[in-house]
Amino acid sequence: MIHPQAVVDPSARIGNAVTIGAFSIVGPDVEIGENTWVGPHVVINGPTRIGANNKIYQFASLGDAPQHVSYQGEPTRLEVGDNNTIREYVTFNRGTAIGSEVTMIGNGNFFMAYSHVAHDCIIRDNTIFANAASLAGHVEVDDFAILGGFTLVHQFCKIGAHSITAVNTVVFKDIPPYVKAAGYGAKTHGLNLEGMRRRNFDQEIVQLLKEAYRIVYRSGMTIEQALSALKPLASKSPDVARFSDFIKKSERGIIRG
Repeated sequence: MIHPQAVVDPSARIGNAVTIGAFSIVGPDVEIGENTWVGPHVVINGPTRIGANNKIYQFASLGDAPQHVSYQGEPTRLEVGDNNTIREYVTFNRGTAIGSEVTMIGNGNFFMAYSHVAHDCIIRDNTIFANAASLAGHVEVDDFAILGGFTLVHQFCKIGAHSITAVNTVVFKDIPPYVKAAGYGAKTHGLNLEGMRRRNFDQEIVQLLKEAYRIVYRSGMTIEQALSALKPLASKSPDVARFSDFIKKSERGIIRG
């Protein structure tokens, strides 16, 4: 399953039924899990661990050195989970010694062409990065978030679960869960109702989230007042609690309407 014109370091650990295409390069200290397909012209450098059942298309670059001026060759790493689709020219960088030392990609994510995940980022499960969506360092993206094409996210920002950004969105602050965001210096545009519909959210939960959104973004309250007003709703719904907790824990501040 390894093409004779692929270059695989003898120390690399290759699982069962892995395919590696022509002219791909797999360096030392790389582990690739079973049933993962690596197309032609892919470069994977270590320390990197890639799980099972991933599809990695041509010209992707995974596990290379972080793009950070402080990096001095420390053995930081990249960890990629299972069932991810990684399309053409996608780049994942390893972590930095001054950060968490690891860039982490979860399971079931879809990275379209030219998307980029920088050093020390954490991507959880079932996210979608449309073409050329790019993260600076130390960004966290939670489950089922969708980044529209050419979305740019500033370092240390957090993107909440089930949120979505429009094409060409530029993010400087945290995006709470379930929210739609768009524009330069991303602003809110309501809830991601279509995403919740596709994931079969109960309508009672959707109504509670609508009320939570209204309290935070349309009531004129301060964040502290809004968080206090959210407590009764949060007691009724884990989704509202997630929305409220995200806002409470935000260090950069949340995007506004």
